[in-house]
Amino acid sequence: MSLRPVKQVIQTQPTIEGAGVKLQRAFGFGKTKEFDPFLLLDDFRNDNPRDYLAGFPWHPHRGIETITYVLAGSVEHGDSLGNKGKMTAGDVQWMTAGSGILHQEMPKGDMQGRMHGFQLWANLPSALKMTDPRYQDIPSTAIPEVADDDGTRVRVICGEFWGKKGPVEGVAADPNYLDISVPRGQRKRLKVETTRNAFAYVFAGSGTFRDSSEPRAVLTEQVAKPDAPPVYDVKNHSLVLFDRGDEITVQAGEEGIRFLLVSGKPIEEPVAWYGPIVMNTQAQLRQAMTELNDGTFIKHR
Repeated sequence: MSLRPVKQVIQTQPTIEGAGVKLQRAFGFGKTKEFDPFLLLDDFRNDNPRDYLAGFPWHPHRGIETITYVLAGSVEHGDSLGNKGKMTAGDVQWMTAGSGILHQEMPKGDMQGRMHGFQLWANLPSALKMTDPRYQDIPSTAIPEVADDDGTRVRVICGEFWGKKGPVEGVAADPNYLDISVPRGQRKRLKVETTRNAFAYVFAGSGTFRDSSEPRAVLTEQVAKPDAPPVYDVKNHSLVLFDRGDEITVQAGEEGIRFLLVSGKPIEEPVAWYGPIVMNTQAQLRQAMTELNDGTFIKHR
């Protein structure tokens, strides 16, 4: 077994999207090679309804898949093909935009006004960019959860892990998408297929993914203050990008740690990107914009 070294730790950036939704962007609209086949990850988490109720009104997508995972509140969605529905806490929607779709997503808070979820964009290979759009709406009850003896819990959204298979199927990037909780003080080694690009996104607690033999805390003032509490190198809103290897190690901090662990097979194709439309060439982007303007963008009814 070879541990994946930590290539980079990235802190989210405040971003405004849609009609004024305040969110945190972990990555996106930048380098794509190291995250291939993934393009973007947004953490939309707010306790103030004014920061999210305007939502994401009608907008196009082509050439990608969007994966929405709701933890608190709800998201109502509808599209140009007449599909509509509502995601609530624990639910997942995996939308293959393919040849093109117009849709909207309108978040609402829970009884306390809290809204929390993630949206991940996955690229489609050139052979599937113009495929028919489709949805996989997965209720929370259909997502298997497995637990280890030390209290570690894993929700398997897509892919296989610890003998359980996630309900999302037929995705081009063949991804693994896991929601992992590790109790305080516990150290875990988790397998990730060597050929995949992989990252972890921490959204609760703290810990470290360093690949030392004893991956304890990263001590910043321990010499001057030997009794100071340990300072862990990843916490809420930290994204950890891994290098190659076939497993990762995580050491949970004093509050435990909860994170998304996402991996996928690289597509290794050129990326031409304009907002929610991702193709392989600039000519394909120009064609998509022309079709948006002349009303021929939607290919499938």
